Amino acid sequence: MPLPPPPDPYADLADLVLNVARLIRLRTPAEPDVVPLTATERQVMRSVDLDPGCAPSRIAERTGLQRTNVSTALRGLEAKGMLTRTGHGRTVTVHPTELARTNLTVLRGAWSELLGGLLGDIDPGTITRCTETLARLEQRFAGSDRPSAS
Repeated sequence: MPLPPPPDPYADLADLVLNVARLIRLRTPAEPDVVPLTATERQVMRSVDLDPGCAPSRIAERTGLQRTNVSTALRGLEAKGMLTRTGHGRTVTVHPTELARTNLTVLRGAWSELLGGLLGDIDPGTITRCTETLARLEQRFAGSDRPSAS
């Protein structure tokens, strides 16, 4: 009988993050006022929300998506009224619209209600530390907070 693999906290964390994200999406109520987005559109919108006025090349860099996929998502988001593009050629910048801000506010409210109901008994400081750790991880994936070489 083979031995179980040794514990791996990084693999365990990745597994849990992926599963919790899936469960949050499944349990987020379908709000009539929320514009449905594809997975790629969600990634692009998150990048635009975090960095309004960014260039499409920065979105591709930050999300790890191919430029052609970013362009397709930008066209779809623009058609849905979620963002605007200004400029021409290499000077294009992308901005969220009021509809995008409203969409995000409704979703954040639903997520807060969902997680508050599940985690209301946990110390808020613990939630804050977990959020800070995940934010740092996201920044490092985006390349904006790389650890220094020792």
